[in-house]
This record gives sequence, C-alpha cells and structure tokens, in this order.
Amino acid sequence: MYKLIAFFVLSCGLAFASRRSLARPRAHGFPRFFAWELMAALFTMNAEVWFHDPLGWNQLVSWTLLFGALLPLVIGSRRLFGDGEIVRARAGDEALFSFEKTSKLVTTGIYRHIRHPLYGSVLMVAWGIYFKRPGWVGLLMMVAASALLYWTAHADEAECIEFFGDEYRQYMKHSRMFVPYLF
Repeated sequence: MYKLIAFFVLSCGLAFASRRSLARPRAHGFPRFFAWELMAALFTMNAEVWFHDPLGWNQLVSWTLLFGALLPLVIGSRRLFGDGEIVRARAGDEALFSFEKTSKLVTTGIYRHIRHPLYGSVLMVAWGIYFKRPGWVGLLMMVAASALLYWTAHADEAECIEFFGDEYRQYMKHSRMFVPYLF
C-alpha cells in the first residue's frame, strides 16, 4: 500500500510540474512526463532493495550509472546557465521550464559534443533505477521510458530549430544526441 501512496505522491508532483506541457502534446515536455512517470513507478517498485547487496553486480552497475549521471547533469547545467542567456519569457514557449528558456544557443563545453546532456543524465538515472532490481517488467518499463526520452529529445530539437533556425541545424551536423562521437 505504501508503494501506491508513494507513486501517487510522485505522480502528483510530476503532473503539477508538467501541467503546461500536458496541455501541449507536441511539446517536448509531453513525452518527458510519461518517461518520468515510468521512472517513478520503477523507483517505487525498487525502493525496498535500494541498498541491498551493495556489492552485487546489479548494484555496482546501478550506482555507477546513478553517480555517472551527475557529470553530464552538473557540467550541462552550468554551461546552460552560464552561456544560455536565460530569459523569463520566450514567445510561444509557455510549456518550457524557466531554465529551458535560453535566448542563445549553447555549443561549447559538453554541448560541443552532445546536444542533450541533461536528457542523457536522465537516461542514466532511469537505467540506474532499473538495475537496482533487474527484471522483465522493469526492462519493458525502461525501454519504454528510453523511447519516450528519445522522443522528448527529438521534440526538443524541433522546438530549437523553430527558435534558433539554421544555427541549430548546423549545430546538429557537428554534435551527437546523447553520447559523444557515437549517438
């Protein structure tokens, strides 16, 4: 019962944070919400084994992914806040979180190599949660969450092309989506 309550509380918070995006199915926040929901469900399913068998292979993989996710998150956030020239409002971008409302395209630092370090970080967290207790149900949930995050990144890129135009198209030719030099 406590798992259902925890999931409900997490879902309410996610729904509140995503309320503007949920009203706009073409916005990148729409699929992101459902990816977060799957991650919240898997988190509540796996919470009871979070610290069990700390030296088990799955826990080592999990903690490596969870701590590894901090690197692109911190580096990407710092570069975005430092160089992105965040503005309070961008016409047509009501569904964006405030930190997403940049007026300058960031192409330096980690963004020189990958376009979505923050979503890459979320993917690492998602898989880190999965590896706490790997199984078929969790695997299906994580494949779905990964597909939704991929959809999120594509929708975000469409929004960036709309806002930044050819500058973003050129940037896409010289960078990868999530993994430098690969993908």
